[in-house]
Amino acid sequence: MFKGSLVALVTPMTREGALDEKAFRDHVEWQVEQGTQGFIPVGTTGESPTLSHAEHDRVVELCVEVAAGRVPVMAGAGSNSTAEAIRLTRHAKEVGADAALVVTPYYNKPTQEGLYRHFMAVADAVDLPVVIYNIPPRSVVDMSVETMARLAKHPNIVGVKDATANLARPLHTRAACGPDFCQLSGEDHTAVAFLAAGGHGCISVTANVAPRLCREMHDAWAEGRVAEAIAIQDRLLPVHDAMFCETSPGPVKHAASLLGYGSDHCRLPLAPIAEASRGRVREAMVAAGLLN
Repeated sequence: MFKGSLVALVTPMTREGALDEKAFRDHVEWQVEQGTQGFIPVGTTGESPTLSHAEHDRVVELCVEVAAGRVPVMAGAGSNSTAEAIRLTRHAKEVGADAALVVTPYYNKPTQEGLYRHFMAVADAVDLPVVIYNIPPRSVVDMSVETMARLAKHPNIVGVKDATANLARPLHTRAACGPDFCQLSGEDHTAVAFLAAGGHGCISVTANVAPRLCREMHDAWAEGRVAEAIAIQDRLLPVHDAMFCETSPGPVKHAASLLGYGSDHCRLPLAPIAEASRGRVREAMVAAGLLN
């Protein structure tokens, strides 16, 4: 179901900090036109930590509505509360999402057994495909390959968004979980290398502003045009660097605002990005042909 170029959608906001539903709709529609192969609303890039529950639900609903079956939707549904993760996953299913992205619980620092029980509880409670989001830099905990292999036996647990940037990890995950376990990179810089290690695609921040190039890179790889995929990777490298020159999603929201998709407002505790960072974002986008 999920492969190729997927986007971790930003949540556009007005300068006053309210959801900008029109900008979100326009952005999702543009992504469809540009060839994006999967939508991930209300993940970290979508500022899920600072959205209210009602706002979180609304963004998922909007994404499913605009996608209208043309592109699959993997709704962010993670929480450091198992009960809340179940509620978010249940809502995703009720409104028509195709899968749920559930992050390893942050701050609690669960053991591997705790991680196993958390994901099993979600998968048992809701009959919806679940993709594990393993991102140690943000959640502090790292799900082991052994724990993931245990979870992969559940019919509802279908894959992983791997943001470890460890390129040995997909090799071991493939060996432990099998070739059909969907492996998606969560790190733009390693997207092509991750594919070479047996991955199926990338959930990208950069795809918010370079969806066509990201899709072309994945198509080139899938069709055996390796040199072309690497050339696109090289073209996008300065953009990847700029998107993470400060804490994401600050830079990518500024980049999206330059393309007309909402303001660059992020909710506190994320501060507006520095003027030097704004210049770096614009310069990278111009160099990649994303802005005039």
